[in-house]
Amino acid sequence: MAERRPSRAVHVIPVTGLPMFKPGDDLAAALATAMQAQEFFPEPGDVLVVAQKIVSKVEGRAVRLDGVTVSKPALQLAETTGKHPAMAELILRESATVMRARPGLIITRHKLGHVAANAGIDASNVESPDGETVLLWPLDPDASARHLRANLEARFGMQIAVIISDSLGRAWRMGTIGTAIGASGVNPLTDRRGETDLFGRVLQATLVARADELAAAASLVIGEAAEATPVAIIRGASYIRSEAEGIASTLRPLQEDLFT
Repeated sequence: MAERRPSRAVHVIPVTGLPMFKPGDDLAAALATAMQAQEFFPEPGDVLVVAQKIVSKVEGRAVRLDGVTVSKPALQLAETTGKHPAMAELILRESATVMRARPGLIITRHKLGHVAANAGIDASNVESPDGETVLLWPLDPDASARHLRANLEARFGMQIAVIISDSLGRAWRMGTIGTAIGASGVNPLTDRRGETDLFGRVLQATLVARADELAAAASLVIGEAAEATPVAIIRGASYIRSEAEGIASTLRPLQEDLFT
């Protein structure tokens, strides 16, 4: 399918009035209720960007640190980094490999293939008065996106796309940026190879990380701290619709890794 024709403007609209989510909540129903109260509804082709934390919450991915059995490798990792031993254990369980470990820092390749600090495990914006509860990523963020998209499309009777995002760091850059870890209804990559530039030169290597661009745009209104706005709708963005492609297509193959 050809890429949607770009519009003159792209709009990013926060979905407000959402509840504090808990395991088993119907995320699609809560979104529909919030949109109705906001009197703002999706239109065909809109992209719904959802913060990973609320998906993890409804999928029951919260873990109490005081209930984690700690292994010897985790104790060694905790000693090296100063991390809570139970946190180190969860990081090891969620990771394919630990890439870097030093005091205060653990960088891993997650089991899903993403490179992230602490295997994406986080305690921010998690209801836990004693600070002993953390959130893991969804087991299959692409499947989570497909499930949510199917429910929302059935409710609203139109085609949309869904992206699940988290804030990740980038190699050689300071700071985090909204990044897609799950997607449905959108091809995460736009292949521009074979097209021509303004001067007729054929593009040889241009792959655009469209899902990541959309996640980053949404992060401008989703926020990182007390904004309480974990969902945004992007309207007018250009993307290629896909029923099959997931975020795995954006991960560089290990044999092409130049840094490890």
